[in-house]
Amino acid sequence: MQRSGVRGGSPGGAGGSRRRIIERPGLTEDEIEEIREAFNLFDTDGSGMIDPKELKAAMQSLGFETKNPTIYQMIADLDRDGGGPIDFEEFLDAITAKLGDKESREGIQKIFNLFDDDRTGTITMKNLKRVAKELGETMSEDELREMLERADSNGDGEISFEDFYAIMTKKTFP
Repeated sequence: MQRSGVRGGSPGGAGGSRRRIIERPGLTEDEIEEIREAFNLFDTDGSGMIDPKELKAAMQSLGFETKNPTIYQMIADLDRDGGGPIDFEEFLDAITAKLGDKESREGIQKIFNLFDDDRTGTITMKNLKRVAKELGETMSEDELREMLERADSNGDGEISFEDFYAIMTKKTFP
């Protein structure tokens, strides 16, 4: 398993040239490597650390509005412990807490609630349109309708939490 390790490139580690294997339950080595690549994009000064300013700049360069509540929350989460920068392992922990926990019902419920802003207990076409607009996605009515139909198990034109949970925990999509 020599090639399977992911380097832990944070400064201060003992044994400088020693290769550290970083693992997280529920994440493949490829997923961890993708997260490392994202970390390296955010680490604009190459310090091996990301500070909130670097995250904000990276998100802006990717076209995200930093006034967007999701982006603002990510920056606030990073800055919670007094504004110090974070290393790759802390970044990985933050990402896995946000994304890697997608199989947790509680985590998925929080995501569902972001869609269900009118608190009807379902995700409607109106909810999908709002989220797509907030994310800057330009999707046609037909594309949104297709998304809704694929997730809607009982054909009522709305996505229940159970439908949403099933989609979020599915490993592959038809």
